[in-house]
Amino acid sequence: MKKERIGDLCFFGGKQAFPNKLFVGRPNIGDRAFLHKHLDDILNRKWLTNDGVYIARFEEKLASYLGVKHCIALCNGTIALQIAFKALELRGEVIVPSFTFVATAHALQWQGIKPVFCDVDPVTFTLDPNHARELITPQTSAILGVHLWGRGCDAESIEKLARQHQLRIVYDACHAFACSHNGQKIGHFGDMEVFSFHATKVFNSFEGGAIVTNNDALAKRIRLLKNFGFSDTDQVSFLGINGKMNEMSAIMGLAGLDSLPKFLQANKENYLAYKKALSGIKGVRLMEYDDTNDYNYHNIVLDVDSAIAGVDRDCIVDLLMAEGVFARRYFYPGCHKMEPYNSNPIYQNIKLPVTERLTTRLFSLPTGTSVNKGDIQSVAEIIRLIVDNSEEINTRIHEERQPATEQVIIDESWVG
Repeated sequence: MKKERIGDLCFFGGKQAFPNKLFVGRPNIGDRAFLHKHLDDILNRKWLTNDGVYIARFEEKLASYLGVKHCIALCNGTIALQIAFKALELRGEVIVPSFTFVATAHALQWQGIKPVFCDVDPVTFTLDPNHARELITPQTSAILGVHLWGRGCDAESIEKLARQHQLRIVYDACHAFACSHNGQKIGHFGDMEVFSFHATKVFNSFEGGAIVTNNDALAKRIRLLKNFGFSDTDQVSFLGINGKMNEMSAIMGLAGLDSLPKFLQANKENYLAYKKALSGIKGVRLMEYDDTNDYNYHNIVLDVDSAIAGVDRDCIVDLLMAEGVFARRYFYPGCHKMEPYNSNPIYQNIKLPVTERLTTRLFSLPTGTSVNKGDIQSVAEIIRLIVDNSEEINTRIHEERQPATEQVIIDESWVG
């Protein structure tokens, strides 16, 4: 049903637009016949993990696709980050953007490394090399960049800065599989790059991740670290961990690699459909991808200027959620305002003005193979309806929420 009036919105009593829900990151599924066939083969082999034939095949195909010398498949992206830090023997402080998923910072903290939160560039939303330069101290051991929403970091400036101060470079490339930067496929930058193949990513292996590098010695060390540090049957050479990917995840990854062109095409078509459908909505700007690099188009990110739109980002998200459109506020409120960092005195006075502005304005919409052009048109019409009637919507939300708040207070008082 087309929503033409405020009363049509579910929040105000109308019928829900998407009773089956639209989610950001609904999994893309590869060839089911391939999956079933090879799952049976795994069960017949009775080799479920510990570097079976499918892991080897998966790593080989990934390395070939990315054009790198070494790819080590791992159980998830967070463990992959931790193993990367351990392989590089990082310690002390590592500079990292606060505008990222909290796992990026947590992976450092788990290793006893202090995350030093850096602001981001206001255009690319990736780590700001100029601010990073100001944060370097004698305790700094590395810079951890994040290729956000498929857009690469300013790798050239980061590399120059790292060389000047003899720092290591790691990239969290969890958003950037199948993307490129300045004509080079992401996977080739820094000492190593880390990918996530979580179910929400454009390409998934149920749950999984990988480290890629062109450094032979680092690759050898990573392979030891992911398997408890075993260098032989009963010889342990490093303090390792169990970071191995299992065979079922590997066949899901192989099926996904074969279907990747279809996933990428669906994402690009959805992006273009959103771009057209959202055009002209005042105060709402779609994050655009240029034609100079390859992108996976897996993130449909909107920037809401409340002064122009007449309504803020959170209001739009709340009204979309009521309609069954599970939009996401990325990356609210910023890692430095999450625990355990927010309550730590060393982070109390840091100023990240770009990050703090972006966390109040940006949100992401559903895309992928589960979203069709009709869905996109309906979502855009809802956003347009909200913005075009922002003044009345703000008034009605205030009127309808106030009594509910008072009732909650009365009920809690009665229970007490």
